[in-house]
Amino acid sequence: MNPAEEARHPLNSASVLNTKQTVLELLGRAGVFEDEAEMLIALVEAGALTDAHSELGKVAGEVPGGRDGDYAEGWSDGAQAVGAELGRVADRLLRQATAPAPHDDSAAAGGRSRPPVGFVDVERAKVAVTPLYLAFTHASDFDPEESDRVLTAVLGTMSALGRAAYAGRLDEFTHAHGDRLTRLYADFGPGSAVGIHSRYSLAHSPSGIAVLERLSTVPEDLRAAWDSAELPPAWLEGLAKAWDDAVK
Repeated sequence: MNPAEEARHPLNSASVLNTKQTVLELLGRAGVFEDEAEMLIALVEAGALTDAHSELGKVAGEVPGGRDGDYAEGWSDGAQAVGAELGRVADRLLRQATAPAPHDDSAAAGGRSRPPVGFVDVERAKVAVTPLYLAFTHASDFDPEESDRVLTAVLGTMSALGRAAYAGRLDEFTHAHGDRLTRLYADFGPGSAVGIHSRYSLAHSPSGIAVLERLSTVPEDLRAAWDSAELPPAWLEGLAKAWDDAVK
């Protein structure tokens, strides 16, 4: 890389590796296992490449200087070729990040699609679901440890790839059912006449949105995971009833 290129792109491969190693060490000090930290970094890298792929799609149709003919055709073909390669690299990184570890018994038993739910899986789900929940209601005193148990059961219905993409699925779900969720939380959530210690307890937990998404998508899988986790059946049935009652 010549000096002019270095001025435009100051982060060379050594600098990038240094940054990644620093992040790994900081996450390790925070108690995150190395394989989980590496997965998080790989997901960020895959996401960055996916964003770049999307931007290149826009550039493909924006020929500079109003040029046309062979130049425009070459511009479009070049942008599409680079975009396709970025897409392939992003896909490879994503699949590497979500592949089971060599010691994972689920992989050896043919259960690659649903590896055990880890700490980082639950934390990513909490980061995704909490702001969505707070868009409809306010925080309550529901036990955070119980919320984590619920999210663990929810995530147990998904492949590792599904967990990586779950934030986007939750966002789509809340946008598609915004009015219904508004009614549910008004009638059963914090600030309603329904107490937190009732069959409608999950209306007081951010994890409730994740449960509703799974109930709407894979209800039988969710019920099986729920029973396996030995969670209170009344919580699931109560939230399901509240969801039905919210239809108008």
